[in-house]
Amino acid sequence: MSVLPMSHETYDYDVLILGSGAAGLSVALGLPDRLKVAVVSKTKISSGSTLWAQGGIAAVLHDRDTIESHVKDTLDAGAGLCKESAVRMAAEHGREAIDWLVEQGVHFTKRENNPEFHLTQEGGHSHRRVIHVADATGRAVETTLEGRARTRRNLDLYEDHMGVDLVVDQTAGVRRCVGAYVYDEGRGLVDLFRARTVVLATGGASRVYLYTSNPDVSTGDGIAMGWRAGCRVANMEFNQFHPTCLYHSEARTFLISEALRGEGAKLKLPDGSPFAHRFDRRAELAPRDIVARAIDHEMKRLGVDHVLLDISHQPAEFIMSHFPTIYDRCLKLGYDLTKGPIPVVPAAHYTCGGIMTDLSARTDIDGLYAVGEVSHTGLHGANRMASNSLLECFVFGKAAAEDIAAVIDDIPAPPEGRHWDESRVTDSDEEVVVSHNWNELRHFMWDYVGIVRTDKRLQRAHRRVDLLANEIREYYSNFRVTKDLLELRNLVTVADLIVRSAQARKESRGLHYTADYPNLSPDEPVDTVLMPSLK
Repeated sequence: MSVLPMSHETYDYDVLILGSGAAGLSVALGLPDRLKVAVVSKTKISSGSTLWAQGGIAAVLHDRDTIESHVKDTLDAGAGLCKESAVRMAAEHGREAIDWLVEQGVHFTKRENNPEFHLTQEGGHSHRRVIHVADATGRAVETTLEGRARTRRNLDLYEDHMGVDLVVDQTAGVRRCVGAYVYDEGRGLVDLFRARTVVLATGGASRVYLYTSNPDVSTGDGIAMGWRAGCRVANMEFNQFHPTCLYHSEARTFLISEALRGEGAKLKLPDGSPFAHRFDRRAELAPRDIVARAIDHEMKRLGVDHVLLDISHQPAEFIMSHFPTIYDRCLKLGYDLTKGPIPVVPAAHYTCGGIMTDLSARTDIDGLYAVGEVSHTGLHGANRMASNSLLECFVFGKAAAEDIAAVIDDIPAPPEGRHWDESRVTDSDEEVVVSHNWNELRHFMWDYVGIVRTDKRLQRAHRRVDLLANEIREYYSNFRVTKDLLELRNLVTVADLIVRSAQARKESRGLHYTADYPNLSPDEPVDTVLMPSLK
């Protein structure tokens, strides 16, 4: 009995959402039930960065806090590059976002013997305004929203599917996104998803670095796809390095939440002496870029591979009740938070730049939206303030859903489109090329485009990116795609954007610190905007 070969499929939707974290699911759940929606996830629905977000969501919920204070704190952290309209929009809609999450079923932590929510304080915030679910807020949010999504009959969820490239139609001088090519890992084939509207919600690109707090899926896919399709990209030089990831061979991506420092944890040198106060008057509660550079400076000065974080002076019951996930994980790895310090190092954590959007999450291409870490709304400026990232997903996710609902009836059905053509490619017999290039890229990005940069380091990185890009372009043209190859292709694109952006900024501002230009420029601060060349 002969078996017919599998064929490339075509799917039709009103809205195609690439990404299934807080941003993607917020858009999906905010759309009217009458719309047919596809949510595409590279692995499992809950596999993205949202699941691992420990800290919480910044929102003005206490009577002594104010919208103006949240705005000012965010602008201060953003080092002069925040877009105030985006900051104000996020701050003003914070309570509304929390109310929506409570309606969805998220059970935020309450104060002991008190019906009010427990709020914590993190770096850059002048008030306690971070609402949380113990130390696993992201997990609670992601699992709750996934559960809601699975009950919606108008939503089709595609797991183990990955966007390859956007499909852009140009008629009468208007460039419109009309779908995407999507790789089905189970079948090993690329299908065509046609849609009236497409939303990029694929997260950031921290996997471009050797050490990162992010899961494996954070490979800059949406940023790369948007750039190749013709979207402007801004501020890619601002990569936030979280100051405290656990230093352990079996837990290279395990984040130690900033909330520990918010509750009094101290950074110490190997001899037990504190040092954060020598770099900023706010010590451990300074913005992340300052704390990360302080740790990096001390590690380089002393030639050590980690520093220490100590919260053992707090009562054991307090530590175990406020940080159960972190406590349990550390205990399994041989560290007891209640009895002594733990070793920590900085790691790439958040991509502050991305695809440029307006306040409705619209990009340069009609019909294409970008929400969450993949986007550049102007909220984060040169440095994201702690716990504003999940807030951005909900506020701008709602804005995107409302805008789509308002305009979609006037959008024509997408054109027929063409199936993916792989008639001139073969299966690769040299997968080692992919793994080797992946490792080389992440090593030189860490060494040359990390926490502290120089012109010479950036020049070296640029040369290596160009060599890898040419090699990967040739490889991509000759062999059938795989998930690893697609991720590598996107990472090289994103690495190029980061390096070019870093080379363009001749000053040190926020997350971008260069030893050749250690001070702020005296000129008016401006975004670094890269323009794609459309052929």
